[in-house]
Amino acid sequence: MTGGRSGTPHTRSTHGSPHERPLTRGGEIALIVISLALITSLQVLTNSWVHGLALQMLLRELYYLPILYAAWRFGWRGGLATAGASASLYLQHAFFSPFLGGLQGAGGDNLYEVLMFLVIGTLFGWYRDDATAKAHELRRISAKLEDAYHTLEERTIQLANVQEYTQSILRSITSGVVTVGPDGSVATANSAAESVLGMTEDDMVPHKLDALFLDDGGIVANLGRVLDGRIPKIMSEVQCVTKAGRAVRVVMSIARMRDVNGRLLGAVVAFEDVSEMRALVEHLIWADRLASMGELTAGVAHEVRNPLGVIRASVQLVEDSRDNPGKVSEATNVIKQEIDRLDRVIKALLDFGRPSVPTLRPTSIRDVIADVVLFTRRFAAQASVEIVAQYGSEVPLVVADADQMKQVLVNLISNAVQVMEPTGGTVTIRVWSDGGMVFFSVGDDGPGIEEDELEKIFAPFHSTRPDGTGLGLTIVQRIVDQHRGSIFVESVPGTGTTFTVALSAMPATGEDA
Repeated sequence: MTGGRSGTPHTRSTHGSPHERPLTRGGEIALIVISLALITSLQVLTNSWVHGLALQMLLRELYYLPILYAAWRFGWRGGLATAGASASLYLQHAFFSPFLGGLQGAGGDNLYEVLMFLVIGTLFGWYRDDATAKAHELRRISAKLEDAYHTLEERTIQLANVQEYTQSILRSITSGVVTVGPDGSVATANSAAESVLGMTEDDMVPHKLDALFLDDGGIVANLGRVLDGRIPKIMSEVQCVTKAGRAVRVVMSIARMRDVNGRLLGAVVAFEDVSEMRALVEHLIWADRLASMGELTAGVAHEVRNPLGVIRASVQLVEDSRDNPGKVSEATNVIKQEIDRLDRVIKALLDFGRPSVPTLRPTSIRDVIADVVLFTRRFAAQASVEIVAQYGSEVPLVVADADQMKQVLVNLISNAVQVMEPTGGTVTIRVWSDGGMVFFSVGDDGPGIEEDELEKIFAPFHSTRPDGTGLGLTIVQRIVDQHRGSIFVESVPGTGTTFTVALSAMPATGEDA
């Protein structure tokens, strides 16, 4: 192959210098005609020579020169035509030559010689045509190979650029990335992985992944599950100890790696050191707890001070009204009511501050709702409130404490009934499942909650009722949080309020956890 990087092959000029310019097609034909005429003329001239037979036998062989030339330049057609012309000229001369003696003269081979003209011209021309066709085919193949070479060269350059670009990305990202083969041995590692693990890539390759840790925190086990095909990918947060003895907390993800044909190449292990972030989050949580404790303390002081003030005033009234039994009785009733209020506050405070640990079991939320509706329906009827339950079909089980879920429902239903007193209304309870979650909601058609109040609805000691402790919804949120669930509230003033709880559904039997 002679092409350069530009893809243009180097070929010799077909024109040449003015003195080397080849004959045109017409010039070549004229040269052949002149050669035939010259050879025939020489044969005619030698008829009168003493040694004419030897000369004419020699001149007869000269016909092969224009025949071969014509076959070379014009292929088998040109060779056959020139051979035919040579045979015609030679035979005409042979009939009249005193030496050649017609077809059977000159040793009896004139006819044989004529046939050889035709055979040589045709065969050599055919050979020339075949050689030309093969040359064209070789040139065509050569051009294709050269194009393929340049295409491959460009693709190689592109692949090298993509590889360099990918390596630049891997070097630049802050997450550690380690690739492993199907047997779990390390293939590559970026600079972030080197920084987190305290090892160079040369120290990691080609060791197994478990050789990089003193305690892998379950990373190797998860890698085995991915490589075995049990799960396509996994993500988790783990605490591990590197080979250098450094304890780090990482958010780790493992995903299978396949080629375009689906063949397993290994896996990609990506991890990010979140130790500092986790420490900062814990610090913020501690600060938030301190702030919440301050708010809780202020709320407790407020809730206790008011009843104590009322009790103090009532005691003073008793002292001043010893001779008036009616006023004494009224004051003692007030004292009892305030003491009961203090007892409710303290009980709710204890429930909030020391929540019981849930006993988690497979639980049917449908059954929980049915039980709660059964014993709250009479209480609601006394307030002219109707409870309507709507159960979705095929609601999966959840892992929960049934008693605590009943406590959540009782609190939400009690709040809904109380906000609709004394006019009454309807409490609608629904349960359904969607996307691996189980939802249940408690809605009322009461007065609703203003938007500025919604932000404080779960805050301790925040209540919209004068006799409320403000801890009911706070306890509900605490229970839902302990079950790793979520609670949402939607309210339209004048229309009603709906509380929705979301819990994770149990996986189906046989499914990977």
